[in-house]
Amino acid sequence: MELQFLGTGAGSPSKARNVTCTALKTGGKSNEVWLFDCGEATQHQILRTNIRPGKIRRIFITHLHGDHIFGLPGLLSSRSFLGGADEPLCLYGPAGIRRFVESALEVSQTQLSYPINFHEFVSDGLILDDGEFTVRAFGLAHSLPSFAYRIEEKERAGGLQMERLRELGIPSGPLLGRLKNGETVTLDDGRLIDGKEYLSPPRKGRIIAVFGDTKPCPSAPAAAEGADVLVHEATFAAGDEAMAEKVFHSTVSDAANLAAEAGVKQLYLTHISARYADEEQRLMLERQAQNIFPASKVVGDFDVFDI
Repeated sequence: MELQFLGTGAGSPSKARNVTCTALKTGGKSNEVWLFDCGEATQHQILRTNIRPGKIRRIFITHLHGDHIFGLPGLLSSRSFLGGADEPLCLYGPAGIRRFVESALEVSQTQLSYPINFHEFVSDGLILDDGEFTVRAFGLAHSLPSFAYRIEEKERAGGLQMERLRELGIPSGPLLGRLKNGETVTLDDGRLIDGKEYLSPPRKGRIIAVFGDTKPCPSAPAAAEGADVLVHEATFAAGDEAMAEKVFHSTVSDAANLAAEAGVKQLYLTHISARYADEEQRLMLERQAQNIFPASKVVGDFDVFDI
């Protein structure tokens, strides 16, 4: 799995940061690309990556402010011509996202070559279970309904213990596939081999929490609890909590305190105000977060991280 940040700025684009969009490459069986928010010019940002629009299967919108949704009509239109002509796309978000998209497409007389499956919601709960991942929405505290998404990869079967099997003289081929499925097979010499005895322990699935805009709120720890990765907004520097509270946003220290409380492994700070424009200011924000939660990083556009 891989995270790529396509836009890490707050409110409006700047020379250094485009507005919000985060891509998750799921890998595994599905090998899809999921987007979280889709700010203005997201499709331009994608052109500078190896992301193929046809691989984008799901888009999750955290809330309906323009810097999180104004890139949707353009991307959805271009997807018809950029390798996604037939595959449906699932769009998740707060109530109103369907009206926004359909109005934009209708007024511009845009005809898509693929269907959009809309999934609107107004409260917390499970919004996706595709057999490989579950996604739950958690309401946050912003000036309009805003949500965090908690993505949980399901437990993965353990791999075959190949050294032990080689010691038994098990040949390569279909038998290994059956053993990996936990079946019992009979060898040519009559020995019975139980595949379950030669599997490593199941591997715990990974957890990613992606937050929309929010000030600190009671639901946040449950959304982030034990996550391998927490993606959290950090619009303001530490010390500006009063300003952040007033406009329903978070400081870097708010996000770092949540990461420490929730026991996450890695915190990525995004949605950075344009007032922190240069590298020295970015490092200042990062140090403020690391003083509270050492595994903190202020991310930039096009940063890529393995999970």
